[in-house]
Amino acid sequence: MRFDVVTIFPELFAPHLSLGITRRAYESRQVDVRLWPLRDFADDAYRRVDDRPYGGGPGMVMLAEPLLRVLAAIAAERGEARPAVVHFTPTGRRIDQAVVQAFATGAGAVLLCGRYEGIDQRIVDAHVTHELSLGDFVLSGGELPALALLDAVARLQEGVLHAPSHQQDSFSDGLLEGPHYSRPETLDIGGAEQAVPQVLLSGHHGEIARWRRQQALALTARRRPDLVAAARAAGRLTAADEAYLADLELYS
Repeated sequence: MRFDVVTIFPELFAPHLSLGITRRAYESRQVDVRLWPLRDFADDAYRRVDDRPYGGGPGMVMLAEPLLRVLAAIAAERGEARPAVVHFTPTGRRIDQAVVQAFATGAGAVLLCGRYEGIDQRIVDAHVTHELSLGDFVLSGGELPALALLDAVARLQEGVLHAPSHQQDSFSDGLLEGPHYSRPETLDIGGAEQAVPQVLLSGHHGEIARWRRQQALALTARRRPDLVAAARAAGRLTAADEAYLADLELYS
C-alpha cells in the first residue's frame, strides 16, 4: 500500500520512518510512504501556502491552489484519477481500530496534513474522501494524526510484529487489554513486596488465558463500559464472559 503525505513539515516524519519495529514495514515497502512538501507547489518567491480567511477572523487558511497542484502530481504518479484522500480535522470521525484495519488492508491514501485554521473548504468538498480525528481536542496540524495512523497501520503488516502480538492488543476483539508483568518475580516498591500474579507462573496455559480474559473484561467494564455493551451487541461475549461480568456487578 502507498501513503502520500502532504505536509509543510516533512522533517517530522523522518525519525518515525527509520526507528522502532515498525520501520520493517517502511523498509520493505509494505507501507510505502512518500512525502510531498507543500511549499514546493507554491507559485511565489516566498513559497506561501496560506493566507487570511475571507470574512475576517483569526488565523490563516491553507491555500487551495498549492493543494490542487500537489494532489494532481500525486494522482499522476499513483496512476489514479481519484485516490482516497484523508483530511485530519477535529470535525472528522475518531480513529479507532476498525478504521486502522480498513486502511491496513487497503491500497493506501493521500494524507493531507493541514495547519493553521485548516484548508480551503473547496478542496475538502472536491477531493477529500475521509475526515479523521485523533480525539476531541485540537492539535497544531495533521502531522501527528498522520503519524499515528501510519504507525497503527504498519504494525498490522505481516512480519512486522510477532504474529499473536497485535491480535491481543486493546480493541482487537473489542475490549481493552489487561495488565502485563515481567521479571523480577517479586519487586520492592516503597517497602512493600509486590509479586507477579501466581496464575502467570503456573504454566497452565488454559488458566492463564482465562485470567487474561477476565482481566480484560474487568478493566473494560470499569473504564469503558460502552465497549462491553458494543461487544455484547456484536455477540463477542461468551457465556463465561457474561457470568464473570455478572459476578463483577454483584460484588462491586
